Amino acid sequence: MAGRLVGLDQTATLEDGLHVYFCGTGSPLPDPERAGPCLGILAGDKALVFDTGSGSLRKLMRMGFPVGETDRVFLTHLHSDHIDGLGEMMLQAWIAGSRTTPVQISGPEGTGVVANGFMSAYRTDAGYRTAHHGIAVANPSGFGAEVTEISLPSDGAVTVFSEGGVRVQAFLVNHEPVEPAFGYRIDYKGRAVTISGDTVRSDAVTEVAKGSDLLIHEALNREMVAVMSAAAARNGDAELSRIFSDILDYHASPSEAAETAQAADVEALVLTHIVPPLPMPMLYPAFLDGAGDKFDGKMEIGEDGLMISLPAKSDRIVRRNLLN
Repeated sequence: MAGRLVGLDQTATLEDGLHVYFCGTGSPLPDPERAGPCLGILAGDKALVFDTGSGSLRKLMRMGFPVGETDRVFLTHLHSDHIDGLGEMMLQAWIAGSRTTPVQISGPEGTGVVANGFMSAYRTDAGYRTAHHGIAVANPSGFGAEVTEISLPSDGAVTVFSEGGVRVQAFLVNHEPVEPAFGYRIDYKGRAVTISGDTVRSDAVTEVAKGSDLLIHEALNREMVAVMSAAAARNGDAELSRIFSDILDYHASPSEAAETAQAADVEALVLTHIVPPLPMPMLYPAFLDGAGDKFDGKMEIGEDGLMISLPAKSDRIVRRNLLN
């Protein structure tokens, strides 16, 4: 295996188009099968990463995504589970790409403070790596990040990246009290992917997703989480019970995600940010709770390792698992 894959460009044989790498489909809750929220997207020769949850970068690299060639990292919001792998992202992009300029990071107000914190935490380590590998591999000028903070109007989508035929638009979603929180839409050569970010059911997601081939939407099963809240209370952990109860009001359910996909008339829906954890596929039907009856297209629960490809100038949707 090592002899066949180490140092090999695993993207070289991909068709021109949009390729979505599901590197983190989990949430803050412990889940051995799912890393924290993360998506990698290859669009032509542009490599983009959306959120950097804990453990996701290692899965992204195992999937063969060219982390060292990352053109930009986009953050949906600054909840810890979406940013706690950002330091590793900056370090891996720097070393794997032998960068001479820092990776670009875009996100909501406060992103600069977050990125500077990670740079401070990793600066000593960066010095060790330069001393060990030399400037050709670990050039100090490539360490860290250059940050662009995005400010959006109250409605509508704004283009925040436009290079090489790739357009990324950002739009506001409702994840109160987290403000601002973003969703994103990525267009390339007639194919489109919309990412909801963390949100309740949102008309903004519906509007921006129209015409998309794929909607990637967060999902929380309220009945399952309510059962966990009640169990924590019975077992004497009032604080954990309160946490489970609190998260019910700022996430969308699988059925609401399906209704959004139907209203937007997208071709396919993948659920991510799965709450609660699903330790075995036999729980998937209970998690969906009839959502399949509300969407006419293809719907599935996202798993780490899934890659969905949308070839340019085609209406095909190709899925494969890169970790099995």
